[in-house]
Amino acid sequence: MSIDAIIIGGPTASGKTEIAHELAKLLNTEIISADSMCVYKFMNIGTAKPSLEKRKEIKYHMIDVVLPNEYFDTYIYVEKAKSIIKQIKEKGKIPIIVGGTYLYIQALLYGLPETSEPDFRLRKKLESIANKKGLHFLYEKLKVIDKVYAEKIGKNDKKRIIRALEIFINTGKPFSSFHKWHEPTMKVLGFYTNLTQEELNKNIEKRTYYMIEQGLEVECINLLCLGYKEAMTSSQAIGYKEMIPYIEGKSSLKEAIENIIKNTKEYASRQRRWFQKTTFTPIRTIEDIKHHLQSLVL
Repeated sequence: MSIDAIIIGGPTASGKTEIAHELAKLLNTEIISADSMCVYKFMNIGTAKPSLEKRKEIKYHMIDVVLPNEYFDTYIYVEKAKSIIKQIKEKGKIPIIVGGTYLYIQALLYGLPETSEPDFRLRKKLESIANKKGLHFLYEKLKVIDKVYAEKIGKNDKKRIIRALEIFINTGKPFSSFHKWHEPTMKVLGFYTNLTQEELNKNIEKRTYYMIEQGLEVECINLLCLGYKEAMTSSQAIGYKEMIPYIEGKSSLKEAIENIIKNTKEYASRQRRWFQKTTFTPIRTIEDIKHHLQSLVL
């Protein structure tokens, strides 16, 4: 096959990583994660990273790249991922890209929109406002100036809410106006896990309780002890931002679990809608991919 990569996208808790892992074993290749939270170290249970055992079976890239308080964005991801794709192809293999961060996948496929340079001083001011008045205050501001992008990223995505406001203040243009995507920069086979909303909801509930059993509370305590409470990444990530108030005695465990499930379902619903708008082929199991690959050969 003359392609640059195979992409397996889909909502959280839809089984895409398991499918990608089995396909990587079948094709004797390597996996590149496209998950915006898996790049951070010490955040393992809450981000549902592949186990160390699985990472010994198959080489995974773009996992544990930076510390929770280090800056990482779509531009950095694309630069690193493209370099890895090139390295894997030079080995005569087809890389598998798997994840649910659609902004990463979109930018990797179509290139990056030209926006203003990062303004770290302004960003700190916006972060301070978020801490004092709440993230919802900034989100409402973003909805007024850029409703399209605000609805795309959701009310809990602190990093992207602040970046969009930063760009608007510096350029006078909404962030969505910069997203004039080019023709695809890579030739790929794209798939997405197409579970029903009911199936997703059941998986999310099951996975949330599994994360609690696996020690999500201890992982959050570890992040706090390491001084990462104010890090944008750990404070915005679903699972962590709900557990930290419980650890600090501001909510009950029942409330934390309910909020994790609620926020995950909302995020998965947005992911599902985005992937359904793509030209990717819907799948449910690895057998669907095998059948598709066979049809291309025959």
